[in-house]
Amino acid sequence: MRFTGQAAGKTDVGCVRANNEDNFGYDLERQIFVLCDGMGGEAAGEVASSLAVNQILAYFRSDASIAEAQSHDQVIPESARFLRSAIQAANRAIREAALANPERKGMGTTVVAVLLGDDSLSVVHLGDSRLYRVREKVIQQLTTDHSVVMEQVRRGLLTSEQAGYSHMQNLITRALGVGDSVEPELGTHSARSGDLLLLCSDGFSGFVPEERTLDLVSESNDLQQCCESLIETAKQLGSDDNITCVLVRLVTAGSENLRKPR
Repeated sequence: MRFTGQAAGKTDVGCVRANNEDNFGYDLERQIFVLCDGMGGEAAGEVASSLAVNQILAYFRSDASIAEAQSHDQVIPESARFLRSAIQAANRAIREAALANPERKGMGTTVVAVLLGDDSLSVVHLGDSRLYRVREKVIQQLTTDHSVVMEQVRRGLLTSEQAGYSHMQNLITRALGVGDSVEPELGTHSARSGDLLLLCSDGFSGFVPEERTLDLVSESNDLQQCCESLIETAKQLGSDDNITCVLVRLVTAGSENLRKPR
C-alpha cells in the first residue's frame, strides 16, 4: 500500500536566543521531510541548517541525482541510498560554504529526514534532532541521539534520568558539515495509515516529556495548530533554545487532498 503524508511545521526563536538556527522544509510531491538545527558563531548555524534543508530537498527534485544514487550501493534499500546520497551532497555544500567564508569555519548542523515509501518510511539522522512516531495512542522515539550523554547511557555509565540533568546534554558526537566526509545513521520502519510522525529539534524534545507530547498531538486533528501548541508548551516548560516541530500524518495515497509543497 502506498502512503502519502499531510504535513505542517513551525519554528520559533524561543525565549532566550537572539537568532534562530533551526530550519525545516518538506516536499509533499516527493514525500521528503527535513529538519535541521544549526551550530556555529556569527549566524553560521543559520547558514548551515538552511543549506542542509535546501540541498536535501533539491537533491530529491533532481532526476540526475536520483539516477546516480540508484547506480551505487545495491546492498542497501533504494530509499536509504537516496537519503545517504542527499546527506553527502548537503555535507559538501556546507563544507564549500565554510571554506569560502572564514567566519563560518566549523559551522554544522544536526539533521533528521524522513522519506515515505510503500508500507515503510526511511529515516536518516545525525545529532540530537529526533523523530517520533505516534501509533494507536503510543509514542515511540525512532532515532537515537548522537550525543555524549546518550553514549554514556548506552554504555551504562548514566541512567536516562541522570542524562536529563547532565551538563553535557548539548555535546553531540555526529553532525553535518563538520568534516569532509559523513556517515549518517539510516533506518527503515513500518508505516500504517493514521501514523503521526514528529520531527523536532532539541529545543522541544529536551523540555517536553513524551507523555505530554502525546497528549498535545491527540488534542486536535489540525496539524498546524498542534505544532503551535507543541512550541508554546516547550516555552512554558522553560526551553532555552530555538524550537522547531514538523508533524506528518500518513494517509493512503489518493484518499485526501494534500497541502502544496513548501
